[in-house]
Formats: sequence, structure tokens, C-alpha cells
Amino acid sequence: MPVTSRAPGLVLTEHEFAVPLDHARPDGERITVFAREVARPDGRELPYLLYLQGGPGFEAPRPTGPPSGWLERALADHRVLLLDQRGTGRSTPVGNLPGRSPQEQAEYLAQHRADSIVADAEWIRRELNSPPWAVLGQSFGGFCTLHYLSRSPDGLAAAYVTGGLPPLGESGADFYRETFALVHDRTRRHYERYPEDRDRVRALQERLATEDVRLPGGDRLTGRRFRQLGQVLGRSDGSEVLHHRLELPADSPAFRHDVDEAFSFARNPLYAAVHEACVADGGTTGWAAARAMPDEFREDPTLFTGEHVFPWFFEDCGALAPLQGAADLLARREWPRLYDEQVLAANEVPVAAAVYADDMYVPSRFSLETARRVRGLRVWLTNEYEHNGLRADGGRVLGRLMDMVAGRV
Repeated sequence: MPVTSRAPGLVLTEHEFAVPLDHARPDGERITVFAREVARPDGRELPYLLYLQGGPGFEAPRPTGPPSGWLERALADHRVLLLDQRGTGRSTPVGNLPGRSPQEQAEYLAQHRADSIVADAEWIRRELNSPPWAVLGQSFGGFCTLHYLSRSPDGLAAAYVTGGLPPLGESGADFYRETFALVHDRTRRHYERYPEDRDRVRALQERLATEDVRLPGGDRLTGRRFRQLGQVLGRSDGSEVLHHRLELPADSPAFRHDVDEAFSFARNPLYAAVHEACVADGGTTGWAAARAMPDEFREDPTLFTGEHVFPWFFEDCGALAPLQGAADLLARREWPRLYDEQVLAANEVPVAAAVYADDMYVPSRFSLETARRVRGLRVWLTNEYEHNGLRADGGRVLGRLMDMVAGRV
């Protein structure tokens, strides 16, 4: 039974749903999917807006006080359903899947792409007896939203996407080549702002090549793992966050803790295991980011990398080691397509998308091409925000998209 509680200005209702692990086998293994319904005290009968979190592999945000940002704007017209996508948060978690062979692990993990998440959403909508609802997809949540528009458009009343229009028909390599170019530019801009950081990085890389430097979790800090700190450079405050990490003494507990926490995967191994499969629209990924890495990144250890997953993750990160065999199998798997271009070309669901011109994670050139292929999709192309625009100024960002769908702008 749903459990209801109250927070300042909010009524929170907790739902748990038993859904098939594989929706093609409804009588097979079941997992739990959790969702938290958020409403104002006088808004408990408003239509639903489903929130799909970025990732993959991260749960929905947790309300901690009076609503603000995008949630405050959403609650003016909706009650919001915060979905812990399968494998995350309070949904049946994905850890190292003990007791399963690599093949069995791979088969289990393969059920955690956008197709399964959307099937869960439709299962939940029916159990809640909801008419077609609105959906807000941030980043990977936008990828899920596009799949929703492809496979179950009858379940949608409106769709809002922020930083998450994926390429169509792309298996990964071209996508990652573009993201490498973008993170290269961000690294250059970072060193222009903080020129002393390059010397720090160079000295640390020389040390890591010869010394066994251990992180608090027990992993050895390798040079290639250290470079993944560049992932933050696509956020509005990313350069400052990176600089403040680099300015700490390399032998300090604070530095080692911050590096370990920034990229350990101990909390969310699902991200590394299925990231490339979630970006690809069919085909075989074959460790696309590793294949697409430019020679300059191989030759210059001061260049940071970004939102890229490499096969060595499963060697350098102890939390991922139990999934190494499964990850290799998933990289060789032939994936079905996620997006139906004919359905999208005939789309009748009102859709508005914020495309960030300088997005480091979901390159705008791919997003704009996809937008042209979805009938009726309206685009707000802006350089006012980075990829985290929904977090940085969510009330304005979501408000603009809702006004676009309603025809107010």
C-alpha cells in the first residue's frame, strides 16, 4: 500500500510496483520499481508529470524542503512522479550481481536501457489509472522520453526535454568523437583560467606513473582514472570544482577522498555497465569511446576526459571488477534500435526541448538534427546554460518549455 507523509509545503506518497525484469516475459522474474509522488496539499488531484532522471544509473532527486526550481514550477500544474529508474535508489538495486555468471549478469543488465524504463513507466501509469501524462526528461531522461515518443506515444499528453535529445541511428563512435572535441575545448579553457593547474596535473601524472598511490577505497589512483575528473567541466561550475580539487595537496586525505568520491562507481555501478548501450541507437557499441579517442588524448596526459566509459574502468575500479566479463559481453552485443523514425516523423504529442548550444555531454549538433526529425518538436536553443540548466535555473527552464507547448511563446 502507498505510504503518505508530509514535508514543508508538500504531500509525499511512496509507491512500489512489482514489474517484470523482461517485459517480453511478463510471467518471468519480477523486480521492484519505486516512485515518489510529490504534490502540494491542494494539488493531489492534478494530472501527473513523470520525471525521468539523467544517468543512466542514478535515482530521482529527493525533496528536502519547500519546493523550488523546476519542481516548484511543475507543481503549479501537476503532481510530480519522481521515478527511481530500475536498478537505482529504492528500486531493486544493481550491485555486482553475485551468484550470476558473466552471461547471466549481462542478460540482467541488458534489461536496464530506455526501452525497459519506458515499459516500467507505462506499467505504472496503468496501475495508477492515470490518463496520458506529461513527462520531463533530463539528459538520459530525454533519451528515455524520445523512446517513449517512439513506442508508447498514446501514454503521453506532453513531453519536455532538457539537454537530452539523442542522435538517431548512431552506435556511438561519432557521438564520442564529438564529445572528445568538446572536452578538449573545455580543458583548454580551464587551463586558460587556471594556468597553474596544468603544471600540477603534469607533476601528478609523472608521479602516478611510478608510484602506487592509493585511494581511501583501496583502489590505486592511475593516471587514466585521474583524467576522468574532467567530467565536471560540462557543468556551469565545473571549472571551479575541478580547480578546487586540484589545488589540494596530492598527499592530503582531502584530495584522495575527493578523487575517490568523484569517480568510484561503488555507489552506482550501473552507470559504467550500460552507459554506451544507453547512448547507442542499435548496433554493437564495441567500446565506442575507446575507439573514438583521438591520438592527442593518448599523447598528452594533461588533457582531461569527460563522460566516456572505457574497458579499463573494470580493472582500475574495484567496485566494477565483478562486472568486467558482463561488460565485455554487452560491448559485443547487437542491440535493437531504441527510436522509430517513422513514428517520430508522424508524432502528434506536443514536445518542447531545451538544447544547450555548448553541451559537453549531448552535443547540440546531434540534438538539433534529431529535433528536425520529430514532427512538431519545438526547440529552445540557448547558450545561457550548460548541461545542468535544469538544476541551475529550473523554474525558468521548465517554465519556458511549458509555455512553448501551451503556445504562450
